[in-house]
Amino acid sequence: MELTFNSGLHLFDSMDKPLYCIERPAKSSKDNAIPLFLVHGYGSDENDLFSFAEGIPEHYHIISVRAPYSMQPYGNAWYAINFDAEKGKWSDLEQAVASRDLLHHFIQDKCKERHLDRNKICVLGFSQGSILSYALAFQYPEFYHKFICLSGYINEALAEAKGNIEAYKNIHIFASHGTQDQVIPFDWAEKIPSQLNAIGIDHTFKAYPIGHGVSPQNFADLLKWLE
Repeated sequence: MELTFNSGLHLFDSMDKPLYCIERPAKSSKDNAIPLFLVHGYGSDENDLFSFAEGIPEHYHIISVRAPYSMQPYGNAWYAINFDAEKGKWSDLEQAVASRDLLHHFIQDKCKERHLDRNKICVLGFSQGSILSYALAFQYPEFYHKFICLSGYINEALAEAKGNIEAYKNIHIFASHGTQDQVIPFDWAEKIPSQLNAIGIDHTFKAYPIGHGVSPQNFADLLKWLE
């Protein structure tokens, strides 16, 4: 579901243009439907996670968002991943923060535009999209309801916990990771339950004997949790 990291990529475009998305409207109701936003990973696009739509109940209004930075020769990203001989692999935090806030405002505006239920906003992110999803949960907890975070980790520089943990009482998170993941190491993900416990976020954490991806069992489990 995501391209492997490539030190030869030349990032990025401008963020001045609005985010692009594709949608599958809810079939059960036109107004006040439950929104589910899909946030893809590094090197992918809005079509990747949209393949999940076939299995997601029809009362969800699904919106799959394309990251703002295009890559060469193809694909998109929420922020650059740089390679340096001294620093190793590291993320561009300034771009990550800008994308986090851009995505948040896009979600709020889209819910208003489509007359969706703003009290039940759900976000599903994979890999870099999962990292960004954790950041939304930590930074804007009062605006969200459920997060499904697949094959990611909590970047504490991007997802800084608020002092008032009461702000997180309505957040619910399903997190999962492959024990054989060679892109984002499993030991990074193992810290997630303790990080969420520290601020009282209700969560489920699942591990699967796979690499960097989503297995059929993983997808079945997240659907069960979502409902």
